[in-house]
Amino acid sequence: MKKVAVLGSTGSIGMQTLEVVRMNQDMTITALAAGSNIERLEEQIREFHPKMVCVFDEKGAKELRVRTADCSVRIVSGMDGLIECAVLAETEMVVAAVVGMIGIRPTIAAIQAGKDIALANKETLVTAGHIIMPLVKQCKVRLLPVDSEHSAIFQALNGERAQDLSRIWLTASGGPFRGRKREELKEVRAKDALKHPNWAMGRKITIDSATMVNKGLEVMEATWLFHVEAERIQVVVQPQSIVHSMVEYTDGSVIAQLGTPDMKLPIQYALYYPQRRYLPGRRLDFLTLGSITFEKPDMDTFCGLALAYEAIRTGGSMPTVYNAANERAVALFLEGRIGFLTITELIEEAMRAHRPVRDPDIDEILNIERDTYDFIEEKCRYRKEQD
Repeated sequence: MKKVAVLGSTGSIGMQTLEVVRMNQDMTITALAAGSNIERLEEQIREFHPKMVCVFDEKGAKELRVRTADCSVRIVSGMDGLIECAVLAETEMVVAAVVGMIGIRPTIAAIQAGKDIALANKETLVTAGHIIMPLVKQCKVRLLPVDSEHSAIFQALNGERAQDLSRIWLTASGGPFRGRKREELKEVRAKDALKHPNWAMGRKITIDSATMVNKGLEVMEATWLFHVEAERIQVVVQPQSIVHSMVEYTDGSVIAQLGTPDMKLPIQYALYYPQRRYLPGRRLDFLTLGSITFEKPDMDTFCGLALAYEAIRTGGSMPTVYNAANERAVALFLEGRIGFLTITELIEEAMRAHRPVRDPDIDEILNIERDTYDFIEEKCRYRKEQD
């Protein structure tokens, strides 16, 4: 019986992880963690019977204790509680699916406690890859990617020699605004940006897909996961989301991983690696598929992708600024306080204002995150006053 903790259990990846667990009889949930969705957490507690549950919000934790008084579960809260869930002795694998940089400390704690990691939290490697990857090696644990693109690369590299890798082709759907120019994006609203053509994802990551910042974050993550320079990672738009990514080798061979757009596939692959399990669902039918197309990304319109490559080249703390500026700007957009194009404008302004720290530690990373949040808020207020 494999014992799994899910951090971010009420979000899109967390819920699909629990769906995979539900379909398999040889896996049990030891711990769950979420932000504040008490109703959904209560349902998960009653179905999966975890030993420990963290609600980040203390008020929510108190309410959940009352609602689950008849259950044998320990309810904890805050960062300390999140870390407790990550290092629970019984746990073998931690699914890191919380959104944002809040996932860094519990992921580090889980690695130090000897837990394998199924990573769905991009921010952990984007901002702290220089800390995480050496720690994974030192603690002799496995870090397995859950993102569909990184899972595809991982699968395409399986059994091959690292030195034979020539280039990674990282695919992107293009999001809901593929093919549009900047002029056409001035008036789009959150409801428009949240209509992803292929994937069902959380609100924040769906907006990131619409700006293509999500692809920039994935390039950053891939550099750490696969020990490859950003110059050898080429983003290509694949609108059908059938080819999830490709690896090109020195002899010219290209190995791709294909499948229907279903996040349960990479989740289950990470949970059971190196085994493959049967997964119910729609299969590709190449006789009726018709065509698979590829396009060059428009990095002028979707300049968040170009800014990501710049952040990687600068290195140090710049990816943290890129990520934190985006997090705050996306939140402001979802609140209706800024326009769609302003998201990447604010990211660029934050990057231009930042003096990079070469090798930031965790405290420095989190301080830079807070400073960047404050910078974005100040810029937002200034823009409003100017309007």
